[in-house]
Amino acid sequence: MAKQQKSVVVTGVSTGIGWGATKVLTKAGFRVFGSVRKEADAKKLSAEFGANFVPLIFDVVDEKAVRAAAATVRQALGGEKLFGLVNNAGIAVAGPLVYMAVEDFRQQIDVNLTGVVIATQAFAPLLGIDRELKGKPGRIVNISSVGGKNATPFLGAYNTSKFGLEGMSEALRRELMPFKIDVIIIAPGAVATAIWGKAGEAELARYANTPYAAQLAKLQKIAAEQGRKGLKPEALGRAIMKALTVARPKVRYTVTPEPVLNFVLNNVPKRTADRMIAGRLGLKPAD
Repeated sequence: MAKQQKSVVVTGVSTGIGWGATKVLTKAGFRVFGSVRKEADAKKLSAEFGANFVPLIFDVVDEKAVRAAAATVRQALGGEKLFGLVNNAGIAVAGPLVYMAVEDFRQQIDVNLTGVVIATQAFAPLLGIDRELKGKPGRIVNISSVGGKNATPFLGAYNTSKFGLEGMSEALRRELMPFKIDVIIIAPGAVATAIWGKAGEAELARYANTPYAAQLAKLQKIAAEQGRKGLKPEALGRAIMKALTVARPKVRYTVTPEPVLNFVLNNVPKRTADRMIAGRLGLKPAD
């Protein structure tokens, strides 16, 4: 009897971490159902990754479209369980919280948090809540950030979404224990990805007339430098595959090119971390 191919759903695969995960998983023989929002991206990625890639076209905040995609995956699985769900799709909305438009903050939460709930509810039955399906229970891998434990000024909306994802993942892991569906967090540091570039100068330019103009310029410069030195998406793809396949996974994997800095910021007293970050961005109060 031929061995059943393992299938994984990955959201947001057109660029960055999702693309890296798709590359690593398809090369290892997994069938990846990858979500994109544009038909053109579906065609491009199908050509790039070949027969092991199956595009799903939906936006994670569109509940109807996500559930329709889950029905498509169920049919393709033919009675087998889904091996994994990787909740990767996300955006980064930058800007000072006291000046950010509420609709921008709401969009950040909708995509990075509500979108995860929508996708998880749609695909969880295929991972093993539906006990009539054959095979071992699958796993959920949620893509958080080092910013899910330590916040950066002007990325407060993004940090809020990732802090929330950390709590959501912990609760979900415990809720899904009766079904033996594990929930694992991957927390990347700087990655050579388009997520920060998508915000770019245009997004931060709207705050040019606020008291934070100079500090925002520093943040933009630092983000560009970190992006150039960031991890390749394939490195995160390998971490995701490990989380999906290792016999005894950790509940959280931090993958960052700056492990020492990440350790320091997470372990020094918060007031000390405040001063370190304020000094780097020019946020210390004038004497």
